[in-house]
Amino acid sequence: MVTPARLLEPIQPTAPPLTGLRIMHQQWRQLAFLHWRVDPSVVAPLLPRGLRPDVHDGSTWVGLIPFRMVGAGLGHGPAIPWLGTFAETNVRLYSVDQRGRRGVVFRSLEVTRLPVVIGARLAFATPYMWARMSIAEEGGVITYRSRRRWPSRHRQTGEIVLKPLAALTEPDPCADFLTARWGLHTSWLGRTLYVPNAHEPWPLRRAEVLKLDDGGLLEAAGLPGLVGRPADSVLWSSGVTTDFALPRRA
Repeated sequence: MVTPARLLEPIQPTAPPLTGLRIMHQQWRQLAFLHWRVDPSVVAPLLPRGLRPDVHDGSTWVGLIPFRMVGAGLGHGPAIPWLGTFAETNVRLYSVDQRGRRGVVFRSLEVTRLPVVIGARLAFATPYMWARMSIAEEGGVITYRSRRRWPSRHRQTGEIVLKPLAALTEPDPCADFLTARWGLHTSWLGRTLYVPNAHEPWPLRRAEVLKLDDGGLLEAAGLPGLVGRPADSVLWSSGVTTDFALPRRA
């Protein structure tokens, strides 16, 4: 089903007001955004029922996003000690639901906390994976390393090394399309759900990739061959603080 253009949510760098009960809050820090253009027909079969690929400049996009999760907590409560802070790397796609809401679909999320993996899989049916990961910064260069431990048998270690450059000071429609996403789509018990979120506008910078080995994550997510060519967009951010509201039907 094609969403009528009049119903399509506009792309905006500032989050719309978050309605409904807040279920979670967290900080996202030291984020790298690596993206590749992909034909929408490649991505469409990988999306949950009722979704279609979101498109910018004639392409949909595949993202590889390593970062540090900090101080995650439930509702309006305090951060959860230890469990609320960890490294993460996700592979994500860009989606539109039948109500015209833009979102992301996660193909995989590597995290270092096994209880988080189990809890998120049960609560939201999101494909969390247990991994050994690290993030190190030295001399203005940031290194992300990850090696999946469970549930798959994938054991290749990935390493992404990049250098943040100048801040974005002018409007950038592509950067907004890739980062200003105010919800995620997921499939749970045969139903497609939309989980809204909100945070301050991203402080974004261009970045230079010094080394890229994804450890096979894109191929394992059903997207082989992408890391054989340079990423079409590379951004970096110091981070934002995010709130999530209750899921609703997509």
